[in-house]
Amino acid sequence: MALRARALYDFRSENPGEISLREHEVLSLCSEQDIEGWLEGVNSRGDRGLFPASYVQVLRAPAAEPPPPARYANVPVGGFEPLPPPAAFKPAAQQPPAEPFPPPPAGYPFPPYGGSYQPSQGSDDDWDDDWDDSSTVADEPGALGSSYPDYEAAGGGGSGRYRLSTRSEPSLGPRGAGHPPGHPHPPGGGGAAKSSATVSRNLNRFSTFVKSGGEAFVLGEASGFVKDGDKLCVVLGPRGPEWQENPYPFQCSIEDPTKQTKFKGMKSYIAYKLVPSHTGQQVHRRYKHFDWLYGRLAEKFPVISVPHLPEKQATGRFEEDFISKRRKGLAWWMDHMCSHPVLAQCDAFQHFLTCPSTDEKAWKQGKRKAEKDEMVGANFFLTISVPIGPGASLDLQDVESQVDGFKAFTKKMDESALQLNHTANEFARKQVTGFKKEYQKVGHSFKCLSQAFELDQQAFSAGLNQAIAFTAEAYDAIGDLFADQPRQDLDPVMDLLALYQGHLANFPDIIHVQKGALTKVKESKRHVEEGKMELQKAEGIQERCNIISFATLAEINHFHKIRVRDFKSQMQHFLQQQILFFQKVTQKLEEALHKYDNV
Repeated sequence: MALRARALYDFRSENPGEISLREHEVLSLCSEQDIEGWLEGVNSRGDRGLFPASYVQVLRAPAAEPPPPARYANVPVGGFEPLPPPAAFKPAAQQPPAEPFPPPPAGYPFPPYGGSYQPSQGSDDDWDDDWDDSSTVADEPGALGSSYPDYEAAGGGGSGRYRLSTRSEPSLGPRGAGHPPGHPHPPGGGGAAKSSATVSRNLNRFSTFVKSGGEAFVLGEASGFVKDGDKLCVVLGPRGPEWQENPYPFQCSIEDPTKQTKFKGMKSYIAYKLVPSHTGQQVHRRYKHFDWLYGRLAEKFPVISVPHLPEKQATGRFEEDFISKRRKGLAWWMDHMCSHPVLAQCDAFQHFLTCPSTDEKAWKQGKRKAEKDEMVGANFFLTISVPIGPGASLDLQDVESQVDGFKAFTKKMDESALQLNHTANEFARKQVTGFKKEYQKVGHSFKCLSQAFELDQQAFSAGLNQAIAFTAEAYDAIGDLFADQPRQDLDPVMDLLALYQGHLANFPDIIHVQKGALTKVKESKRHVEEGKMELQKAEGIQERCNIISFATLAEINHFHKIRVRDFKSQMQHFLQQQILFFQKVTQKLEEALHKYDNV
């Protein structure tokens, strides 16, 4: 049953992440549980975000219909400080609370980054006892595969593990010793001292910048041990920052989906055969294994676009068409995973590709180890190594301009992809139903004409009758060609568009992390100009922002590189298939034409 609420007062959003309300408007609630005075929901215009709980009344009656699902979840971007509506518009008895609502608490247990993603636990692929158990498997050396050796513990003499920290000064507490940003310090509180100024935290704790750990990293709160194998290197290439190429590139095929059973046939599932080129050893994985891997990668890499998996389906999972379509979608997903210099070398991905299907213990050890990865959140950014030295610094204005340009590009590409997908889908539907039916109508009409001519018993008309009957068969066959053609040309285009729509849905969050870091740099520079912050501290913030900027630009460059490769190949395939199709049609017509030569 959908949760609904009615707005008691007008509320105008003042900050990103909030939504406006109109009096008497009915909203859909994401949850009835408020977080220190704030609720999250969807208004009647389809906007999703936060609003004061005291401004609405929860409706207990069943909802008439569920809220319309947004294609891409709205991601809150900044802090929020809602104001109550003007008193002149309400009787005193109906006034909303005069006190401003507090922000969500800093200690609130938010879901991990990418929290909109939840691994499926429904009928598509149930999570059973051979997958999740309550026991804790101790981490063992080599649990994620022999290609990724374990490292010495800190202080154990190992040279492959390094202690990194962004902590340079004692913490002064959130929001600068307890004062909200923009609020003056009390007289005599030492507000003018350089060491007392801090860059404020985002009040909106739902922000992707906060949940990803980007804010904590930029503010110097990350600390952890980084292994050599965890380092992610950004280098300067001809197009700017790029991820360092994988020195051992590989591909992985996905073949032979087969239906298998367990529990004496009580449970059925589809297993896919994976054959990585760098091992040559086949393994079998179910969709839930892909689902688990995607969840781990989306949580770990906040500035990398992890490709989305093909959509789930609760019914018809064992139908041949669905299995074939899913396999093609997984093949595209695997291609993008193997082509990414960072994702391809990730321990969790390598474990997924190389762990023997029959070794349940090794699988669970690797799974547990991946889930206990400490290089997530703010600590993830410690693993990024960027160019240093002359010519390696980034100009903030140039970075901002490039990111804004890419943001406009992704918006336009998303709109165009949606339009092309709709057009291709409609055209394919016409080919499968309309065109086939119309051509076969023409064929049937020619057949009727041939049957009428057969009533003439003259011998010299027999050749004509046969030629017309062959023409009818040719048109019937052409109708079948039209019905089969979308599988050859339009379906692959739509599969590629679906994959890229997933990438385009990822980039608003990636850009938001980078934008949040730039905002902190600008704020620190303002503090330095006002004499409230030491230059060294501001430079540390800018240095950490540069790391996020390098990674963001590297991901943007990788996206463009792989986009050109994919669409070039797909458009060539599409046109080749179109040419072959019309050649087949022409061949059918020419065969029919030659039947009249001897009439």
